[in-house]
Parts: sequence; C-alpha cells; structure tokens
Amino acid sequence: MGRKEIESGRGVTAAELLARVRAIRLRTLRQVSSALAGGYKSSFRGSGIEFEEVRPYMVGDDVRSIDWKVTARKSEPHIKTFREDRQLSLHLLVDSSLSMDFGTRRVTKRELAAEFAALLSFVALGNRDQVGLTLFAHERLLHLAPGRSAAHVNRVVREVIAMPPAHAPADLGRELEERLRGRDRHGLYFLISDFRGLAAEDAGDEREVVRKRLLALGERHDVVVVPITDPFELELPKVGLVEALDPESGRRLGIDTSSKHVRKAWREAAAARSARLTKLFRRSRVGVIPLSTEAGVADPVIRFFKARAHGRRSA
Repeated sequence: MGRKEIESGRGVTAAELLARVRAIRLRTLRQVSSALAGGYKSSFRGSGIEFEEVRPYMVGDDVRSIDWKVTARKSEPHIKTFREDRQLSLHLLVDSSLSMDFGTRRVTKRELAAEFAALLSFVALGNRDQVGLTLFAHERLLHLAPGRSAAHVNRVVREVIAMPPAHAPADLGRELEERLRGRDRHGLYFLISDFRGLAAEDAGDEREVVRKRLLALGERHDVVVVPITDPFELELPKVGLVEALDPESGRRLGIDTSSKHVRKAWREAAAARSARLTKLFRRSRVGVIPLSTEAGVADPVIRFFKARAHGRRSA
C-alpha cells in the first residue's frame, strides 16, 4: 500500500514570497482596479464628515446649515458645507498559529494570507488609505500601526510570512477584546484565519463569545472575515494510507483514504465544521470572503465587492 505524509511547514523565504506578490500585483492590478472601481470606497463607510467651506446661501440649501456668525457679520445668509471624509484605515488581523502553515495545493494558508494582505494593501495604497497589521495566536504577537507607503506595505507582507508560528491555538476572542478596548477611528477590519478552533463541535461557548464581540466591533467598524481552507480538509483524496500531522497537538494520525466510509465520515465532519462557521458569521453580521489554497485571491475579492454593491454581506 502506498504511503504519503501530509504535514505543515511547506514554507518559502520572504524574498520568494515578495517576488510572488509582485507577480500577483502585475497580473491582477488592472483587473482588480477596474472591478473595484467605485466598489472599494463605496462599499464601506467613511470615518465621518469634515468641514469644506462657508459660502453664500442658495435657494434649496438646508437652512439648518446656516452659519449665523458669518451671516451676521456679512449681513447675508451663508452656510457651512461639509464633505464626507472617505479616507479609510484598513486593519489586517492575521492568525499566526501553526495550523496556518498547512497546505497541500498551490500555497500554504499562511502564504495565501500574505497574498491576500498584499492585494488588499495595494488596493488601499492606490486609494491613499492607511494599512495596519496585527498578528495573533493565543496572544498578540505583532502590531504595526497603520501606514501609507510602499515600504510599509512590503513590511506588512514580509511580517505575515516571517513571523514564527505559535504552537498554541488562536484565541480570536482575546484579540477582539483588545480591539474593543481601543479608541480607533472608524476603520475597515479584515480578520484572516482558518478559524480551526471555533469550528470544533465543543467550541460552542467560545463561538458565542466571538459572536458577541464581532457584533460589538461591527457597531464601530466595517468587519469582514476571511476563512481560509485547504481542499484536503474538506475532501480526502483516494491515495491510500496517509499519515497526517495535527499541527497544533503534534499528534500523528493514520488515515486510510481508500475506505469510502472514512472519506464519507471525513466529508461529513468537514461539512459540520463549515456549517458552524457559516452560522457564526451570519449571526455576527460580518462580510465573508472565503479563500482556498488551491486558488488565487483576486477573484474572491472581486466577487465580494460586487456582492457588497448589491447589498449582500458575503461573496
């Protein structure tokens, strides 16, 4: 019987990843720019309004905008005008637990998270928006304040791939609590993770905590979750005996993929995990951009913004 091994840690160097990101940018920038024209900005609320000018009153203006001090000084009605402040602060919250180093297809989950971070950062940079990064696992591992430069974006991508993985499950509830303590101006949050722990059957209490904190964060910010999966987690290939390594517990498990009963049980368990997460995201009222390690990031992002344009929350 053939014997194969599936493990985490199929990594690349930072230089190799940055080269890949540059290639992704060149290949998709025109497509993304046209697809998201009017979508990236219009899909999300700005942080408020800012004063623009005082001008003479014209028929049809809202009388509530009259500037009475200027009106009295000039003996002629004047109004204050405002414009919406559309500048956004984009925050990338990236799971850096060891399970994110798993991948059996094009890239690992971590590499895919870095590609997604690069793509969104380039879009934000093109709109003169700021990008911040937080890497977390059982605790916060790294925080970069929002910045707006090509060098800053390159560092964001480099940190995602270079951070040593934590050998403990991600504690999303803890990171969300940290965010709720902050007093950041309105921003756009992308939460990138495989949500492995939250999908477990016995994680009901933790899911409820996360649900409440996502709802609370969504009252102050726009929140989008980015669940990353690998096809192996969803459907076992029929390749004989496989030795799988649980990246967080360190346990090795022999799986007979030639058994249709094993493949059926695996598929059903994956469907149950997916259903739990789908319910969590729906009840949390967040946007969703699902990613897979066997595909790129541009198309799911484009679908998401098109869906937002039609008033839907998910891609």
